[in-house]
Amino acid sequence: MTYVASTLARVDTAWFGDDVSLEDLEDLDGVVEMVREVIGDDADTGLLFVEQDDEWFAVLRIDPDGDPRVFVSDARAVDSSEIAAMLAEGAIEVSAEDVADEVDDDDDAEDDDDEPNVLADGDPAGDPGLLSDLGTSAPRLLALCAEEGALPADIIAALCEAAGCLDVLEKLRGE
Repeated sequence: MTYVASTLARVDTAWFGDDVSLEDLEDLDGVVEMVREVIGDDADTGLLFVEQDDEWFAVLRIDPDGDPRVFVSDARAVDSSEIAAMLAEGAIEVSAEDVADEVDDDDDAEDDDDEPNVLADGDPAGDPGLLSDLGTSAPRLLALCAEEGALPADIIAALCEAAGCLDVLEKLRGE
């Protein structure tokens, strides 16, 4: 299986990024350590985006003063992908109740009224609110995952566009 893994980091208001390999890493702690090394000590926010074979994607978020947070678009990927299983170590199951709680807490919930609050067949796992302060609310992230025919690369591009770092991602991918 082929995958693409990219780190993006925000320092003050500027974003920078780098492609990384997850090949020699054994667990989530190793991934977090590697991302911290790549993004450096000055980063306000660090993100790792992973997509595999146009089937699923994952986001790992690292903030200087908090625990790492993970979101995996399709929990079924854990059964077929070592990378998904490794990242999902930090993910929790997402339930419709969790999404409803996120909607109640989301200041932009009225913008997402037309988006479903139910999960698709390939239920995600993890923290759907990990990008809320970067322009993508939990309901919006779940709606993107549930969208029929949406490719992981397109969803990641939408997340990066909302966060203001799409140009950095496009440079990494040679677009």
